[in-house]
Parts: sequence; structure tokens; C-alpha cells
Amino acid sequence: MTNPRIHDILETCLYVDDLTAAERFYTDVLDMELVSNMDNRHIFFRCGDRMLLLFNAKTTSVAQEGPDYAPPHGATGSGHVAFSIDDRSLDEWRDHLRSNGVEIEKEIQWGDRGRSLYFRDPSGNSLEVTVPAIWGIGGRT
Repeated sequence: MTNPRIHDILETCLYVDDLTAAERFYTDVLDMELVSNMDNRHIFFRCGDRMLLLFNAKTTSVAQEGPDYAPPHGATGSGHVAFSIDDRSLDEWRDHLRSNGVEIEKEIQWGDRGRSLYFRDPSGNSLEVTVPAIWGIGGRT
């Protein structure tokens, strides 16, 4: 008998302290499609074929009644998410982020596999734009 296998990540989440600022940043700067906004609890975005969930950690760490609420969860401190981009667009991303007042925290060249730009969202989460090839996933674009 073989073990069942996980084949992909469907959603990932970050915790933010200001949902309004996060919504502006992720829609205006990162151009993500807002899917759900539950006042003072969460905002959900479509990210390609996946979902990015942003939660107010103070609200989601408290159990809520009802069939539509997940078990309590939360985190403190900054999280990290890397967004997949086309390698040819990295310079465009650098210009776009800077033109929106977003400081590039660090740029890393991962040998011949690709480059990454690191920056922060308004809650201090570490965000990265890079190519899947840095992990040997897919072909280099």
C-alpha cells in the first residue's frame, strides 16, 4: 500500500496587522485579484491558479462559532512568500516596486538558476519575486 501524496500547494497565508493597508498594497502594487474581504478578519487574493490568504492574526487566533470558520490559528512576526515570475520581467518588477515606493531589501543571484528581489509588505512580511528555476522546478523562462 502506498501513502497518499500531496501534489501542490493550494493556498498559503500571511498574517497582517492592517487589513486596509494590506488590501491596497496587494491590489494596487502587486495587482492581485481580491476574492474575499471579511471586515477585520481576512482578505483573500487569487494568485495565478492558487490563493493567498491574509489574516488578522488577533482575530483568527480566537475560536469563532459556525460551519464556515476554520480552527483558530495565527502567527507573530514576519512571514515569507515567494511569487513566481518570468525571469525576463525581474528588471520590470524592480522598476515597478520602486515607482510605487517599495524599497528593494535585497537582490540575490542564485548561480545560473535565476535571481530574486526581496521586499516587505506594509506589515513587514518578507516577499520575494523570482523564477521556479531557483528550486529546479520547471524550465527557465
